[in-house]
Amino acid sequence: MRRLLIVGFGDIAARASHPLTRRYQVSALVRSEASASRARALGVRPLRADLDDQCSLDSLGGAVDAVLYCAPPPGTGQTDPRMRRLLAALGKANSIPRRLVYISTSAVYGDVPCGLTHETQPPRPGHARACRRLDAEQALRAYARSHGTSLTILRAPGIYAADRLPIQRLRDGLPVVRAEDDGWSNRIHADDLAALCVAALERQGGIRVYNACDDTELKHGEWLNLVAAALGLAPPPALPRDEAATVLGAQRFSFMADSRRLCNYRAKRELPVRLAWPDSRALLRRAFASPAPDGFGNIAGFA
Repeated sequence: MRRLLIVGFGDIAARASHPLTRRYQVSALVRSEASASRARALGVRPLRADLDDQCSLDSLGGAVDAVLYCAPPPGTGQTDPRMRRLLAALGKANSIPRRLVYISTSAVYGDVPCGLTHETQPPRPGHARACRRLDAEQALRAYARSHGTSLTILRAPGIYAADRLPIQRLRDGLPVVRAEDDGWSNRIHADDLAALCVAALERQGGIRVYNACDDTELKHGEWLNLVAAALGLAPPPALPRDEAATVLGAQRFSFMADSRRLCNYRAKRELPVRLAWPDSRALLRRAFASPAPDGFGNIAGFA
């Protein structure tokens, strides 16, 4: 049976684990006992290691046939040393993985205010968070070319699910950019992103990038207003762009600073996945239809 290593055993990897454990012997890098217990419960073998500790990675040993990399970069800097440490460790293993899949971010494109954003759009990241992701992509590309490994990069936008809605942001009353100054944004349901990861691991040959998004085009503030309405929360205050940036700060504003309308034609054409949630508003419509007064029933369970 083929062997798969998951790096970053978070929500997306957990959602993908059921189909993956039927196809692979799956191991996952974990740092805590809580993560290890969660992995075991899903049929995944935990491996204790830390992407910030090269020695712990070098001790992994063994060989894997494929790697699904879901871990984020560090929170500061322009590069992703975590990715480079993992690739160095893989280079020392008994054999080189033949397939790599990386969840990146559509933020690497930067601001693309006009037209659809295709995978051929040259990356122009506008902030450090996106620069770190692009650095990881570049490290992976160099590794794949050097070792003849198949590499799939999934550039994901905002990820949502019933338990991944911006409820605390709305409760905190943080502002959005007023409609006339606002930019386009994109989303992907967590289950659909997990399905795309599973499909990408079956892809063979070369380096390929996919926009991992649904079919919905909404502006940043429009999405937050829809979530607020669905959950019976007050709509966020709308401010001019410069004022919103000042109130939110650089890190928070980076998630809504750019405008993009992603094209997902390539993923639909080449990856055998039919999106379960092609319209990100569908989950919110279900909330409107709920007889519970707070939309989703026990809203306290969402964060």
